[in-house]
Amino acid sequence: MKITDANVILRYLLKDDEQFFNKATEIIENNTLLITNEIAAEIVYVLEKVYKVPKSEIRTALTEFFNSPSIIINDKKVILTAFELFDLNNLDFVDAILLAYNHLQNYKVFTFDKKLDKLLKSNL
Repeated sequence: MKITDANVILRYLLKDDEQFFNKATEIIENNTLLITNEIAAEIVYVLEKVYKVPKSEIRTALTEFFNSPSIIINDKKVILTAFELFDLNNLDFVDAILLAYNHLQNYKVFTFDKKLDKLLKSNL
């Protein structure tokens, strides 16, 4: 299995450095890559907090990217649902992942976060 860090994917998506973009394109287009939840969370964090990309754009871009046939995600349905919850409920992405696990796989989530707790108790 091949895996890449968030920086390769960010350079590919942002196209902000031609040399790194070209190398990232080569890596992504010529390999099947595993993207873990941790890598997804880091990508979202950097896009949102560093590059100030709106949540709706992050959702659209990453949903499209993660649906690529060369990208493997262990909990793909959870992550894709988390993108939606992240955008629609103004949640941090990690909280959106927890909420997705709860709603899709009926995981019990313990939290002191009032907003997340309220959403966990709702029927989204």
